Amino acid sequence: MKNPAGAPRALAPERLGEDLLALAGEVAARIRDGALDGGSLEELLRRYPREGRGFFSRAELIAGYRRLCEHPDGSSGAAAALAVGEEAFVASIRRRPVRTQSGVTPLTVLTKPFPCPGKCVFCPNDVRMPKSYLADEPGAQRAATNRFDPYLQTWNRLAAYHAIGHPTDKVELIVLGGTWSFYPEDYQVWFVKRCFEALNDFGAGRDARDALRPSTPDFGDLPRRIDGREHATNPYNRVVTGFLSERQGGALVPRAETATWDELLCAQHENESAACRSVGLVLETRPDHVTVEEVLRIRRLGGTKVQIGIQSLDDDVLAANQRGHDVAATRRAVGLLRRAGFKVHAHWMPNLLGATPESDAQDFTRLFQDPHVRPDELKIYPCSLIESAELMQFYERGAWRPYAKEELLDVLAPALAAVPRYCRVTRVIRDISSDDIVAGNKLTNFRQLAEAEVARRGGACIDIRSREIRRERFDPESLALRVTCYAGGEADEQFLEFVTPEDRIVGFLRLSLPLGPPLVPELADRAMIREVHVYGESLGLGEETGSRPQHRGLGTQLVEEAAGRAREAGKGGLAVISAVGTRGWYRRLGFEDGTLYQHLPL
Repeated sequence: MKNPAGAPRALAPERLGEDLLALAGEVAARIRDGALDGGSLEELLRRYPREGRGFFSRAELIAGYRRLCEHPDGSSGAAAALAVGEEAFVASIRRRPVRTQSGVTPLTVLTKPFPCPGKCVFCPNDVRMPKSYLADEPGAQRAATNRFDPYLQTWNRLAAYHAIGHPTDKVELIVLGGTWSFYPEDYQVWFVKRCFEALNDFGAGRDARDALRPSTPDFGDLPRRIDGREHATNPYNRVVTGFLSERQGGALVPRAETATWDELLCAQHENESAACRSVGLVLETRPDHVTVEEVLRIRRLGGTKVQIGIQSLDDDVLAANQRGHDVAATRRAVGLLRRAGFKVHAHWMPNLLGATPESDAQDFTRLFQDPHVRPDELKIYPCSLIESAELMQFYERGAWRPYAKEELLDVLAPALAAVPRYCRVTRVIRDISSDDIVAGNKLTNFRQLAEAEVARRGGACIDIRSREIRRERFDPESLALRVTCYAGGEADEQFLEFVTPEDRIVGFLRLSLPLGPPLVPELADRAMIREVHVYGESLGLGEETGSRPQHRGLGTQLVEEAAGRAREAGKGGLAVISAVGTRGWYRRLGFEDGTLYQHLPL
């Protein structure tokens, strides 16, 4: 297969014309002299139009800079480029540094469309996508372009990041799409293996895309429209099952989409020292599919975080929406994940069928009042009406209505203000095209509106995302260690964080002190590090830090503090749920490899 549509390719030297090289040299000179701002960059872009029309993109400008440095021609522009350095050049022209300001580079891939065990009335039935996703969502579009192939999705996304100047050596791999736990095990192993192989290849400069033939059929051949008013039962599984079976000789998962655990282990082992490492692996599932066996399988895959659709903590609301599980299942699932050391990333949905603004306000308080929930991260997805969802039938007969803007604001503003400092709110509104929404909120900046409302009411948001240091400079001597202790149902939790005098968070560690029997023998008499994270713009391995937080030894200090606290609690050792790409770092701190975890004897 030749380069699929939209798959980035490195710009060939012959495409980098004289105008682009001259532009890159002038931009570098302005940066060196401290004279580049948004206005002067736009002026230079206009002075050197692309092929006489339009403007060079940031990616082309970065490619031109790299060409100048690799083949300096003795010009003043080349001298300026060499003097500035790539990090400074990229930082000066980059439009969206926010993607990597949390310390790692997030990379999202989607599994292929597959039957789903759920029957949720609010869920879209876009049969071209894995369940609950829509073809117009940006990540879904990238996945479809690459026929849901894990290697192509991963490699091409890395190439896109590199082209616009984002570091690619520390990657949080996020696998979304339907219910992960419902896919066959050999597909799970194959999918993760191929993601790791793409990381390894990209870091080593290898490109196996042209030789690849995606085995997943083109779901774009399916009809684009399913009307939720026209079906009494969910048509998604029937349509997707029939299509896969027809195109794949009766198999939902062909042999080409299977792999062995040994093959995965080889890819993981290479990634431990690769130039492009997985420092986190996130998988997505439902509470009723979280069992001991599934938790251990996710851990064996290299998983470190699980996104889980809680949706509501009201049994009546869950039943009305045909969610297929109750609150007790959610509490059990969170407990199992916490006992295994995973970060718990919950999804919560206000405005579901049967809910009211008043009941949603009460429901949100349960998220953090109930010690058996208390997620580490949270996505808030207000329910939107999609034409293909069965909720259309309830809407048309007046049994459900979307909240008005002010009603939704009255739910979300107090909710955001109530999130504790140990939790990170990653999203407030789902990235759904307004064209897909029949009724419901279409404002993509609702988080900004809600935070402004919090401030207007005299409050403040103290969740992690609101306090991240990002690109701000700080005095390392001014940092203070703050510890928040709370009950986590299955464990006593301690949230250790380094903060500035202004309460900007620079780094944190989640320490878990289990209360019950260990999930596996190797965790007996162990405290658990569930996460270590140093915030600030992502730096490449070995890059100089200045006054930025990464690579200042803050992570090491947090681990040492956690070890001391575990020792005081009477634990015989400290375990960590390390990602594949962070194993080497923990070994340098004295941790020893176990079967599923790494361990520091105390």
